[in-house]
Amino acid sequence: MKKLFFLSINVLICVSTFAQQALGGGQNIISPEIHPNNVVTFRYLAPKAIKVQLTGDFLPSQKMETPRGMMDIPGIVDLKEGENGLWEYSTPSPLDPELYSYSFIVDGLNTKDPNNVYLIRDVASVTNIFIIGNGVNGLYGVRDVPHGTLARRWYDSPNLNAQRRISIYTPPGYEASKEMYPVLYLLHGGGGDEEAWPALGRATQILDNLIAEGKARPMIVVMSNGHTQNQAAPGESSQGLVKPNMGGGGPSANADMENSFPDIMKFVESNYRVKKNKANRAIAGLSMGGGHTVRISAMYPNTFDYIGVFSMPPFLRFIGDTDTDFYIRLEEQMKTQKKNGYKLYWMGCGTTDFLYEYVKESRKKMDEIGFSYTYRESDGGHTWRNWRVYLSEFVPLLFK
Repeated sequence: MKKLFFLSINVLICVSTFAQQALGGGQNIISPEIHPNNVVTFRYLAPKAIKVQLTGDFLPSQKMETPRGMMDIPGIVDLKEGENGLWEYSTPSPLDPELYSYSFIVDGLNTKDPNNVYLIRDVASVTNIFIIGNGVNGLYGVRDVPHGTLARRWYDSPNLNAQRRISIYTPPGYEASKEMYPVLYLLHGGGGDEEAWPALGRATQILDNLIAEGKARPMIVVMSNGHTQNQAAPGESSQGLVKPNMGGGGPSANADMENSFPDIMKFVESNYRVKKNKANRAIAGLSMGGGHTVRISAMYPNTFDYIGVFSMPPFLRFIGDTDTDFYIRLEEQMKTQKKNGYKLYWMGCGTTDFLYEYVKESRKKMDEIGFSYTYRESDGGHTWRNWRVYLSEFVPLLFK
């Protein structure tokens, strides 16, 4: 009995010690270190490593060939080994205000920074992040302003015969008021889910800060999961901790999202104080979500007065897609949408986005049918750095 008692005590001590080490991180290293002039230093302790590298979206990009053209990917630089196996790299110049992501590559193996607890999942990969100066125009940081509420809700989708999860932002003061609010439906890209815009897009911080500055009207923002084969983000559904299925692709693969979208609207309009008319509804999305935005707003042409399409051309034939009739129907639907009228059709794309040429072709097609739009062209590619900026520029234009 005594032996069993002492064995139990030893186990508890070991578990406690491990927990304390986990909380402490096990290393007294600052990485990344953001200097007063916004130069950033990265450090990684690896005494036995032969080569340590850094990859991040703040480094000069490289080109990767895809079926639809060349795509920008983050660059890679070597760290220099110092005393006791501590590898180090400093950016050659200050970084602009922005949210950045990065990871280390140690002897060919991609790994995280053990000294930085700030991590974000993008598609099925996880990277470290840091922010310079609260981001572009100071909109990405948590500032000392009134904050909205981000809720994860489950809704019933009869069209998909499933319960599905959704993220919903309500503006500061919503719970205490009886006011009715306009609503923005905000859609993610091919690798995302209902967690993408709150995490990678900093949507809640952007909304909080724009509303506090008086640059945007208080609104409800609905962030759904565009992959209809998934109930929810990885690990949040009855499927358990399985490898996430991030399928996507052409119109036929995503048609269920468009057909089932009324289920989302019904849930929102039944459970939240929203204004239920066209003038107080907006829809926007990036990449795949931009495609959903184009099609949903065209399929339901009397539903949205404000449409935002980020890095996605309306008329894009996906590789291998032979459904020509779909694009004929889409053109006719957009003509009806034009006839019914809308207040803003906003499009944005980066000049090095691999879809840039497709966007140019789509704009020509839209000009041919007299479909008016506002176009924003920026530097950079198919990245969250662009999409966060697009959101921060699109939101102040809504519900005027």
